Formats: sequence, C-alpha cells, structure tokens
Amino acid sequence: MSGTPDQSTRPRHGGQLAEELRGLPQRTTRELRERWQTLIGTMPPGGLSRDLLMRVIADQLQEAALGGLPPAAKRKLAALTRNAESDATEQAGSPMLRLKPGSKLMRAWRGKTHTVLVLDNGFEHQGKRYTSLTQVASALTGTHWSGPRFFGLVTPQQPTRGRKSGDGSE
Repeated sequence: MSGTPDQSTRPRHGGQLAEELRGLPQRTTRELRERWQTLIGTMPPGGLSRDLLMRVIADQLQEAALGGLPPAAKRKLAALTRNAESDATEQAGSPMLRLKPGSKLMRAWRGKTHTVLVLDNGFEHQGKRYTSLTQVASALTGTHWSGPRFFGLVTPQQPTRGRKSGDGSE
C-alpha cells in the first residue's frame, strides 16, 4: 500500500512508534480512517473492520519507521506473483485433457461396464446424447459426479480416506 503519505505525521524513532502502536486500539473508527488517509493518501475502502484498519496502519507505521523490504526481496515477490498469476491463467484457460471425437471411454460401475463415445459436440451413452461427461456420470450414478474424475481422466487432489471406492463398492 503505497501512496504519497505525509512524512511529518510518521513516527521518527522507536519510542514514538511504540507509543502510536499502543494507542491505536483507543482511537475511534473515524480517527483510524483519518490516520489511514494521512499515511496512505486515500480513504480506506468502506466496510473494513477496525481490526483490519489498525493492522494496516500499524504495518505502514512500522515500514516507515523501520524500513520496508529490501529491493531484491520486492523484486523476488513480484516475480513470484507474476508466475503464480500466469500459471493460474494458463490452468483456468485451457482444458486439462482434450478428447478426440470417436474415442471411447469405458468405466465399470456397480458390476456393469459402461462405454461412452466422444462426439464433436458432446458424448453418447446407450444411444443418448449428453453435452458433458459430468451429465453422463450423474445419469449413471444418480448423484453429482465430476465426469472427468468419474471416467479416470483426472486424479483427486487429496486421498479420499473413508469414502466409497469409485466403482460403488465399499
């Protein structure tokens, strides 16, 4: 949170800093919002709790008095943020698996083998067309299932202890 804060209102040494930090809980919400504006240069967003106002003000005061992160650490955090954002965009923007039309998916469920045909614009199971694998899985099981997971195209993120196995048995 950087703006153009008024340098004259910041504590200059540790004693003043400690005193101001100890005094934050005694301030009214209005006083905290005014102090935020003085330090950061803008009014705080509406709806912030007193606790969050005090935490941000305390952070700004400590950064001003004691110094912020070194430039190398700031660069490293910025690079990590960019990488995380691009990874998230890449994962969200592209499907995990592309199925070619004509492919067949097979799944044993409650003693019966089910075959699903991949079409250009959906899926076919026992002569009925579906727009998603999730619809097929739900029709087979009678409950909501992730279609790709049901057909073994993705693996669960975490172990599923205490749950029924995927074939409907205990």
